Amino acid sequence: MTKLTLASYPHMLGFEQLERVLERSAKAGNEGYPPFNIEQTSDYSYRITLAVAGFSEQDLSITVEDRQLVIRGRQSDDGEDRVFLHRGIAARQFQRSFVLADGVDVGEAVMENGLLHVDLTRAKPETVVQTIKIKKG
Repeated sequence: MTKLTLASYPHMLGFEQLERVLERSAKAGNEGYPPFNIEQTSDYSYRITLAVAGFSEQDLSITVEDRQLVIRGRQSDDGEDRVFLHRGIAARQFQRSFVLADGVDVGEAVMENGLLHVDLTRAKPETVVQTIKIKKG
């Protein structure tokens, strides 16, 4: 079976980067921890909210790596001297990745009641009309 790519379509010129982005996001995985929401807060802004109960601001890192927003969490294990009779609260590290389109910028990040909010803004696209002159050959 032949794999269809964007290069297979002659009218889709210059979309090779989009194909790479789609492949990268498919490889990111569909792990379920921590749960998250993505909401559109206006025509040109978004908010990603992750449920990070038990993590402090020092346990979390947010980076943008090659147009990919990466949120990592690692809890410091300060409870080595504690004895748990039952441990049902997850205390594991995580990494969540979100591929960002060109023109999407990461704004501020806020912790509130065990939720991490990361705000994103997208530049308003400009309408560009270009006239190409035809030379005699």
